[in-house]
Amino acid sequence: MKHSSWKGGLGATLAVGLLASPIAALPAYATQQTDVEVKAPGVTTEISLLNINDFHGRIDRNTVKFAGTVEQLRAEAGAENTLFISAGDNIGASLYASSSQRDVPTIDVLNALELRASAVGNHEFDGGFADLTERVEPIANFSYLGANVYTKGTQEPALDEYEVFTVDGIEVAVIGAVTQETPTLVSPGGIETIDFGDPVEAVNRVAQEIEDGDLADVIVAEYHAGADGSSEDSAALPEVIPGSEFDAIVNGTTPLVDAIFNGHTHSFYASDAPVPGETGETRPIVQTGSYGEFIGQIELTVDTLTGDVVEYEARNVPRTGIDDAELVADYPRVAEVQTIVNEAIATADELGSVVLGKVTEDITTAFTGDSRDDRGSESTLGNLVADSLLSSLQSDLRGGAEIGVANPGGLRAELYYDENGDITVAEANAVLPFLNNLATTTLTGAQFAELLEQQWPREGGVRTNFLHLGLSDNVTYTYDAQAAEGSRITSVTIDGAPLEPTRDYRVGTFNFLIQGGDDFVVFNEGADTLDSGLVDREAWFDYIEANSPLSPTFDRRAVQVQGAPTNVVLGQEVSFDVSKLDLTSLGSPTNTSIVLSYSVGDGEPAEISTFDVTDGAARIAFTVPADALGATFYLTAPDSGTEVRLPIGVEIAEFTDVEGNEHQDHIEWMAENGLSTGWLEADGTRSYRPLASINRDAMAAFLYRLAGEPEFELPEESPFSDVAFPADEADRVEHFEAIMWMHTSGLSTGWPETDGTRTFRPVTPVNRDAMAAFMMRLASEVCLDAEAMSYVNPKGAPFSDVPVGTMFEKEISWLKDAGISEGWRDGTYRPVTPVARDAMAAFVNRFDDEVGACGRYAAGL
Repeated sequence: MKHSSWKGGLGATLAVGLLASPIAALPAYATQQTDVEVKAPGVTTEISLLNINDFHGRIDRNTVKFAGTVEQLRAEAGAENTLFISAGDNIGASLYASSSQRDVPTIDVLNALELRASAVGNHEFDGGFADLTERVEPIANFSYLGANVYTKGTQEPALDEYEVFTVDGIEVAVIGAVTQETPTLVSPGGIETIDFGDPVEAVNRVAQEIEDGDLADVIVAEYHAGADGSSEDSAALPEVIPGSEFDAIVNGTTPLVDAIFNGHTHSFYASDAPVPGETGETRPIVQTGSYGEFIGQIELTVDTLTGDVVEYEARNVPRTGIDDAELVADYPRVAEVQTIVNEAIATADELGSVVLGKVTEDITTAFTGDSRDDRGSESTLGNLVADSLLSSLQSDLRGGAEIGVANPGGLRAELYYDENGDITVAEANAVLPFLNNLATTTLTGAQFAELLEQQWPREGGVRTNFLHLGLSDNVTYTYDAQAAEGSRITSVTIDGAPLEPTRDYRVGTFNFLIQGGDDFVVFNEGADTLDSGLVDREAWFDYIEANSPLSPTFDRRAVQVQGAPTNVVLGQEVSFDVSKLDLTSLGSPTNTSIVLSYSVGDGEPAEISTFDVTDGAARIAFTVPADALGATFYLTAPDSGTEVRLPIGVEIAEFTDVEGNEHQDHIEWMAENGLSTGWLEADGTRSYRPLASINRDAMAAFLYRLAGEPEFELPEESPFSDVAFPADEADRVEHFEAIMWMHTSGLSTGWPETDGTRTFRPVTPVNRDAMAAFMMRLASEVCLDAEAMSYVNPKGAPFSDVPVGTMFEKEISWLKDAGISEGWRDGTYRPVTPVARDAMAAFVNRFDDEVGACGRYAAGL
């Protein structure tokens, strides 16, 4: 029995016959059996479509079982009824046994198994279009199909678009197409002569041509594109995200197509997909995961008279567990595969067994559960590779790189410690298998920030997922993922200094990225681009040898900071959230705390506070220190070593409503020393409101700051019934900590109420007599001022309206004798008059002058 075939697009070919082999029944991991509407009566035949996707050169000890599974399924359905095809990425990102021999062993294996046709995957273009057409295709006995691959600037097909096979008398057309994101996934320099169009439009166009020409009975679409995730029930259709490529495939592929195979996303499903425009009708859609662990099978029942599909069954069949020896004995093709595999592994073992260096621990990509290669997360391996790029390219001869950048998709294996920590040639090669050249280019600081911004999908771009770049250890940045495009990167630090937008920086990376790969198109704007002459593999090997043993570093280059103000003033209370503190690479520590510190100029860093970290996140809340003018703020996570500079600038509050006030100098002193931040108005200015009365909570804050915000232990519960003590700091009243300090320091016991509780009355204005009492207590009980502690009330009234025996007479006398208050010109003090905010500034400033070494000075502020 022969399977005849012919191609549409670029040429024609002949497919040779398939022989039946002994049958061994296989389990189906997921099965969908569906009846479709019968359009005309006739005799039916069964066609078995066997499919793989994303095999990626899996030449190892499992390859024989993979081949055996194909042969079992072929024998079960009958060779004359079987067509073995692929959705692409047969080669590229391969295991060392294949990659070390330019994937020839993989092509030989697929030839031996009589693969008939394959959609091109993006990895088929890893070596460039010329490598595909001039090296790969000539040694492949199967066709590579790409209906949406066109000669540059035209709609002329650059590859065969489809091929028609005769399977048990039924003409079966297979159309291939590849994701339109391919230009961002491979080195642009290798695909300069071709364009990639919309895959669904291309499949629909070709399917219509086949229908119009009456060229086939059954049409099969092989898309190297698919769902972004698998469904928990593999027989259920995965989530169809509106606007995604999978959405277009499911809901846009013409009803002329009878069956759909997917690839690229390594997802797993064997499902029913709705047929557009035909209510209640479905067709099979299958993706097998990857690496040959499953074989996809769609069995079509076809009416031989009409060519209509009247029933189908879709499933993913797991790789067989039968012993290799039995498979080899039963199936001649498997025996041939075993020979190819053994020779490839032997050659690779010889090439790859040389030890380059060692690791002290696992160094890996980011993990999600047990799954590697979370490309949306930072990893120890990505940062290590970026370090190696900087090391390899920093000499003037190699391009003078100042920054190393690595794309996560280029990291194809881990560096595991295993038994002795050895890194062999094979293991090192598996990490970077693509043979990219290394290059440098010049980006301005603004362009480098844009590069970091382009980790997110950009408007008008082709990539739809976030890709986290690996960065050399001299680069850190903060970001807010919820900010608008162009505003997500909030600070960048290079070599300990803030990024300068207009300064030029030399960036070293793979030529894949330099040419705008992965949709990092800002690289296309780079200047003075220089190919180093180094290939990634040789540079990577040299780095391992020179720096062995390698150890993972768990410090993050990127930390999410949300809600932090850009500019603050001295004394301002600030709060914001940080997250994404924990890496997910294997062995990464869990951060439990984070330290906020600051430094001014070349001064030594001073710690402000330590905050608890839970699930990689923390709430930061602090008061800007009085001596922090011009300071730089840092967050440091001791467990991981992460340190980032915060994008916060510090300035002195300038009040717009104090010009000409009798106490203007005192108010400005308050601002300069961080004791008052005033109010932030709607127009962005600040006001002090000098003639407003000061309330007891604000008074508490002024005195607490004047005392240097000393550390104290919060009471277990609030001593005041009108000042709640919620567990969440964000829910506490304004100046909560200052009010609690007033109580614990003995400055205020509050008012006794009739119900036995005490109240602080935080929004009640403070009278001038009470203010005298608070200040004297501050001097004697907190500042331990000797004169205040030993003060004896002199004979006579201090002011005409404060006779002897008046409440707070002693405190008012001390206030006068200490030079803090002179009263009014008429000789009165006006004790029960509320204190205005301008007068409060005068009281605080004079207290600081007269009492001396207290509070801020004693605290080192």
